[in-house]
Amino acid sequence: MFFSEAGARPRTWEASPSEHRKWVEVFKACDEDNKGYLSREDFKVAVVMLFGYKPSKIEVDSLMSSINPSASGISLEGFLNIIRKKKEAQLYRNEIRHIFTAFDVHYRGFLTLEDFKKAFRQVAPKLPERTILEVFREVDQDSDGHVSFRDFEYAMKYGQKEA
Repeated sequence: MFFSEAGARPRTWEASPSEHRKWVEVFKACDEDNKGYLSREDFKVAVVMLFGYKPSKIEVDSLMSSINPSASGISLEGFLNIIRKKKEAQLYRNEIRHIFTAFDVHYRGFLTLEDFKKAFRQVAPKLPERTILEVFREVDQDSDGHVSFRDFEYAMKYGQKEA
């Protein structure tokens, strides 16, 4: 409902030339045998180098099959495409985290109805309180009176698809 209309929208993001060069360098460093592609293990190392975490087998399988299910690895072009999308998702999540933190003025890690009211009074002062209550109930998925970051992130990401 409301978050569907007001949710943060993912932006198309382009890497800077220096970031693009870094990605190409990481690809080349992980393609030790100069095969022209990254194997599953090579790709995992590249993700660790760029994002600081080791992707799960499921994530790697999903990403590799989305590029070319029959290929034995990921080409430079496919790698750059995957990394760009992962970076976009990371930036989008950071944006959602920033918005949540702005609402969470008491730094509790969750939002209350009062937090919602305060935030909406600042950004939409004429919004009826009933609407704020409806939004809060919609976002508070487990109806515990608190909106966790997970609830908030879900509303921001998926609520907009219902529009």
